[in-house]
Amino acid sequence: MVTIDLAVRLHDAGLKWTPTAGDRFSVPGREMDEDVFVLSDMTIDVHESRTGTVIGFNGTTEWALDSLEQQDAVWLPSETQLRERLQRTFVRLERDGATHRVVISVSGREVAVEHEDPAQAYGLALLYLITGEDAAA
Repeated sequence: MVTIDLAVRLHDAGLKWTPTAGDRFSVPGREMDEDVFVLSDMTIDVHESRTGTVIGFNGTTEWALDSLEQQDAVWLPSETQLRERLQRTFVRLERDGATHRVVISVSGREVAVEHEDPAQAYGLALLYLITGEDAAA
């Protein structure tokens, strides 16, 4: 899972998310920036309304958040989900000591993104694909 900081960068860059059971997310800007929630069919689930997708908090009597518009949540994708988003651009994952290097192919040339955490490296590679900017941590 990526850090909340990188998840916000991906969100702001336009990464699309279709919430499904097991997905992790955060709610930044509501004094819950460091809290991580998990979509579950029993406690936190997804509802479609006429205004869009709503994430419902079922049985959360300890605080007053009954539901949340999807655009207010920030998806924290897993390493697997990030690799899937890279699709055909993904070439390989390399490890060099404590560093993980994700290599992607962009317009016929290889681009490498490095980080100590493999999920972060995948996330930075995806950020590069979305923005075209150097996505160094």
